[in-house]
Amino acid sequence: MLLLGNFLYVSVLLVNAIAILSEDRFLARINLSSASYDPAFGAGPDSQSAKAKVINLIASVRTLMRIPLIAINTLIITYELVLG
Repeated sequence: MLLLGNFLYVSVLLVNAIAILSEDRFLARINLSSASYDPAFGAGPDSQSAKAKVINLIASVRTLMRIPLIAINTLIITYELVLG
């Protein structure tokens, strides 16, 4: 059970880290912003490249996990405060 709890904490922390990345200040600087992704001239968007997959993953996590992360973080904080 201890291993499962630690895995839960690590996974929530990693998803939190992805969710709070600033697209303007950080992701654009390292060319992982969805606005800065520009395939080669004349080529269509390549959905098979690793960079495109990472950009899609970051955008998906930031979009879909925003509300569930608030609830999960609240549950973890109350659990830690009550049962410590």
